Amino acid sequence: MKRNFSKAKNNLRQVRHQRVRARVIGTSETPRLSVFRSLKNITLQLVDDSKGITLCFVNSAEIKPSKVEGKEAKVAVAFLAGQKLAELAKAKGVSKAIFDRGGYRYHGRVAAAADGARAGGLQF
Repeated sequence: MKRNFSKAKNNLRQVRHQRVRARVIGTSETPRLSVFRSLKNITLQLVDDSKGITLCFVNSAEIKPSKVEGKEAKVAVAFLAGQKLAELAKAKGVSKAIFDRGGYRYHGRVAAAADGARAGGLQF
């Protein structure tokens, strides 16, 4: 069954995202940690905007769900995705990033992903 998703809601999110992207620019030293949240999954990626490349990315569909203290279901998976992205960033030699919430509220899965990245050792 197809979910009835309001196009107006997504358009407003895209406007907010463009407003944030006007100020948030990732570099080689401090790439942009971009968040995309779908209904089922969350995708995190480190982007170097000066070169226009993605350094590393994580999709929560690839992560095996496990228990995280104080978090449940999709929020726990978002936390684990943040931790995995931080591990990949450390392997690439990245320790700092700029957080781009993608027009979403800093709440729930988006905040859990940021907390997971911080717990993994990434600094914002």
